[in-house]
Amino acid sequence: MSGSDSAILKRAAATRALDFVENGMKLGLGTGSTAEAFLEVLAPRVRGGLTVTGAATSERTAIKARGLGIPIALLEQLAPLDLTIDGADEADRSLTLIKGGGGALLREKLVASASKRMVVVADGSKLVQKLGRFPLPVEVVEFGHTITAMRIAQAAAELGYSGPRIVLRMQESVPVRTDGGNLIYDCALGSIGNAVKVATMLKSITGVVEHGLFVGLATTLVIAHAADKIEILERKTDA
Repeated sequence: MSGSDSAILKRAAATRALDFVENGMKLGLGTGSTAEAFLEVLAPRVRGGLTVTGAATSERTAIKARGLGIPIALLEQLAPLDLTIDGADEADRSLTLIKGGGGALLREKLVASASKRMVVVADGSKLVQKLGRFPLPVEVVEFGHTITAMRIAQAAAELGYSGPRIVLRMQESVPVRTDGGNLIYDCALGSIGNAVKVATMLKSITGVVEHGLFVGLATTLVIAHAADKIEILERKTDA
């Protein structure tokens, strides 16, 4: 898929997600190219009189939203949120996600956890049968981070993920830092057979701040397979 095709599909999914937004809502606003596409289609509605207030998952999102005229407030001032709109690096049909390619996984998870609903928008390439083609981001504290990375690799191997590649995320020869000042390791585990087990394993490792597995948080998935072919998936509950 070319970059232009991907942009068209992201915008189509973002536009469909507008149907979930109602006047007066408190919104969680995600991070990344798809979330930014949503801001771009939301802004004209706001200028036209739609009243919403957003809690941004990153400084980048906050800056873009303010520039588009979308009101922003702190999560602490708005929670509980009515709805979060965000993208995903991967999603399966049970609505389990891998997120964090944009480096905002901790704040994205905090905002999603404070929301009554989470609508995820993505192009069709992000919908997979099994998670794991996209390396799993893990946010860690800087102190002792190489030891933390070794523990992640060891724990993953004990779960049966052979030869996991745990790589410190770099940009222009400098480690990438999150808005919270932490580092990110991208963990190539291969096909993830049990996301709950992997999530539990990662949370048990001292030095891990958060991981990019979103389990049981997304309620709706809006997938654009083509500009005029939008698939809506809803998470099944045991109600």
